[in-house]
Order: sequence, then structure tokens, then C-alpha cells
Amino acid sequence: MSSNRQSASASPWRAPIVFAILAALFVLEGTVRNGMFSGSWNTSLAILNMGLISAITALGVNMQWGYAGLFNVGVVGFLALGGLAPVLVSLPPVQGAWSAGGPRLILSLLVGLGTLALARIVYARTRRGLLVALVLIAGFVAYRWLFDPAVSAIEANNAASAGNIGGLGLPVLLSWAVGGAFAAAAAWAIGKVALGLRSDYLAIATLGIAEIIVAVLRNEDWLARGVKNITSIPRPVPYEIDLQQNPAFVDFATRWGFSAAEASGIWVKLCYMSLFLVVLLTIVLLAELALKSPWGRMMRAIRDNETAAEAMGKDVTARHLQVFILGSAVIGVAGAMMITLDGLMAPTSYNPLRYTFLIWVMVIVGGSGNNWGAILGAVLIWFLWIKAEVWGPNLIGLLVGPLPDGDVKAHLLGSAPHMRFIAMGAVLLLVLRFAPRGLVPEK
Repeated sequence: MSSNRQSASASPWRAPIVFAILAALFVLEGTVRNGMFSGSWNTSLAILNMGLISAITALGVNMQWGYAGLFNVGVVGFLALGGLAPVLVSLPPVQGAWSAGGPRLILSLLVGLGTLALARIVYARTRRGLLVALVLIAGFVAYRWLFDPAVSAIEANNAASAGNIGGLGLPVLLSWAVGGAFAAAAAWAIGKVALGLRSDYLAIATLGIAEIIVAVLRNEDWLARGVKNITSIPRPVPYEIDLQQNPAFVDFATRWGFSAAEASGIWVKLCYMSLFLVVLLTIVLLAELALKSPWGRMMRAIRDNETAAEAMGKDVTARHLQVFILGSAVIGVAGAMMITLDGLMAPTSYNPLRYTFLIWVMVIVGGSGNNWGAILGAVLIWFLWIKAEVWGPNLIGLLVGPLPDGDVKAHLLGSAPHMRFIAMGAVLLLVLRFAPRGLVPEK
């Protein structure tokens, strides 16, 4: 009881203090140049922008876990689906791809969806597994008969530089909403199957499905070129080279004491930061309103005691599906934003350690159930994740300096980049020991 009272009494001051420390770290990163900080505003803003995207991802996970207790270990899959949206929405169409196999591809996808719908109708009316199996087999054969030739034709079209279906040429900001819709649709399909499972089985199911999603992106070249990657994703902000060739901008940079190259990078990152902040603050505002509404109180009641909630007439599975879709949609928006920031779609980069484990560390460290805690934890952990790559080798070099040259010293120095994993584990253990509810716990 005393620890709970202490946590509650410390929370009003803890959040502002930690946010102030975090802001000071970014200022030091931008202004101080030594072995710990880069002294570059470009670097500081780059870390901050990716931290804001991580904060949006953490908000999605916090909705699922902090609101409803759903253990989603497939975060990377929803990020990947969101990242597919800028490719399909904002890239220009590939010349000849649609005429080569587009209509047949769309027809095959409609046949696949129709087969699943028909199988469900047949099962609901007959309850006979044999008939359902026959429907699924016939539908699968028809689907492959249409799908395979269409994909082969698309991938053979200008295979050296394209080989994919291309996009619609629409504004890239629209793709952020589409990325959320992609992830929400996948969450609905997954939730209809997996949300009836126990929490540990749900974790295994989401992990496996996420790996399937990433594997599809890696191997289906017609979709996003697979491991060949897609570059030149359109961006909603100016290009640095255009700013550097603008005399008015060059004069502006000179007056502030920056070179045109440095100022253009800072300006572009500030534009991204403004967009990301608008999205982040909009989502956190809606999340806070939902959390403090009767719906939010119902979700927390279900999280704390499903049996009691069911006894009060609440449809627990339906509410779980609802919050699972909402959280996944937010993660999908973050995935689309990340691809837009990078300008690159590389399916091989979707690593569960980075895009699932680290996001969970952010939520746990910040404080699950608290939206502002999730934001704080995301930006803080991302800053430490990036800087640990620099601080780790420096620390190892300092510790092994007195050792004689040899295999042991060389091995320790060579393993120094892995210090970031040790650092994240240490941070997580320290927070769980001294602030088990997170730095900014749920009230």
C-alpha cells in the first residue's frame, strides 16, 4: 500500500522532470560536440523524428495492452503493412504493369475473398465440414489459376527497374491513412481467429502471423519488389537539393550562421517534425478522450476482470476486437510515416527485435495504460538506443584500455556494438525494479 501511495504522490512531478531531462538530452545532442554528443542539430532532429514515430507506435501498443490487456507480439507485421501503403498509393504507376496482369490480379483477389465468404456461409447453414472443404479447395484452384499468370506477367514487365504493380500517384499524406486501414483490416482478420485464445496463445499467434506478413513482402516481387527494395518514395516536404539551389533560402541560412547544406537538412527535419507532431497530438487527444469516456472505463474493467465484466453483460470478445483494430490502425499509420521518412521500402529491415521488442520496452518503461507515459518511454528509449551505439564502444574502449593487446581485447572491442542490447536490458531491469509501473504510471 505504501509503495502505491508513493508512486501516486510522485507521479505529478515525475513526468515533467523526465520530460525536461529528455529535452535537455536533445539540446545537448544538438549543441555539444564531444565523445558523448554529436553537436549537430541534424542528428538531434533525426533522432527526435524517429522517436515521434516510435511514440505513435507505442500508443497503438498501449491501446491494446494498457487498455485491454491484449499481448500483441506481432507489432512488426502491422508496421510492415502500414509501410506498404506509400508504395501502393503514392508511387506513380509502372508503365505496362496494369495492362500486363492488373485486371486478372484484382479478379484473383476477389475470388479469394469470395471463397472465404462462401465457405463461411456454407458452414453457417450446413455445419458440414466436407462441404466447406470442397468450397475452399475449388476456390483455391480458381484463385491460383488467375493469380499465378497475372503475377508472372507483372514481374516480367521491365523486371530490371520495376517488376511490380506500382502505385496510384496520389499524395503521400493520404497513404498514412491508408496504412492505418491496411493494418486495421489485417487486425480484424487476425482478431476474428485469435482473440478467443488465451493470452499466451494470442502472443504466439500474432508473432507467427507477423512473420508471415513480412515473408510475403519479402517474396512477392509484384507487390513491392521484395528484397530488391523500392526507393524514391515521394515525400510531403521539400528536398534538400531544391532548398540549396534557392537563393532566398541560402541567404536565410547564411544570416543564421549555417551553411546551405546544413540548414536544408535542418529545415526538412523540422518540416517532418511538424507533421509528425500534428499526427501524434491528434492521436493522443483522441486516445485520452476515449480513455476517460465510459468506453475507456469499460475497457479497463474488462482488462482487470473479464469474468466480472461478462457477468455485467459486456461482450468481452467484441470489445477486444474493437481495441485490437484501433491499436493496430495506429501502428499502421506509424509504419506508413516511417517509410515516408526513410524514402525506402526494404522488407528485409523489418526485424522483430527492433520493431516489436523495442516497442514493448518503450511502453513498459514509459508506463502501460498511460498515453503520455508511452510517448515519454518511446522517445527516451529511442534516444538511448541510438546513442548506445556510440556510448557502448567508448565505454568498452575505456574499460579494456589497460588490457594488453590480444584476442581477448580484440573480441571485446569487436563486440562493443552489441552494447545497445545490454543497455536496453539494463534500462528495462532498472525500471522494473524501481518503478515497476513505469516512469509515468497509469493513475
